Amino acid sequence: MNKKVLSVLVDNTSGVLNRVAGLFSRRGYNIDSLTVGVTQDPRYSRMTIVTGDDDIIEQIIKQIEKLVDVNKVEVLEDNNSVCRELILTKVKTTPEQRQQVMAVADIFRAKIVDVGIDSLIIELTG
Repeated sequence: MNKKVLSVLVDNTSGVLNRVAGLFSRRGYNIDSLTVGVTQDPRYSRMTIVTGDDDIIEQIIKQIEKLVDVNKVEVLEDNNSVCRELILTKVKTTPEQRQQVMAVADIFRAKIVDVGIDSLIIELTG
């Protein structure tokens, strides 16, 4: 099953995320990943939705376009977009183990983004 990435431009109003996620839930569609952020114009937000329902993607698009707050829906094609995965993980560690954990993170080109008294937060992208 090939995953599809949808870019949805919506009005930046309360309840829009709930309505879009509810549409997926009511229809029995699966959301693999969902990211929402305000655009350069604060009146709008962009939702990036990854779904694995390749065979019903046209139906999903038609249903999303019917929602009042939705302005535009696009399918991001593989050859015209860049997709990355992000992992943030918190690792419990003692001060004595910290260097070992950092060495393992370095092997995988991960970044240490926060150091706490008894933990590290590690970021890995790829």
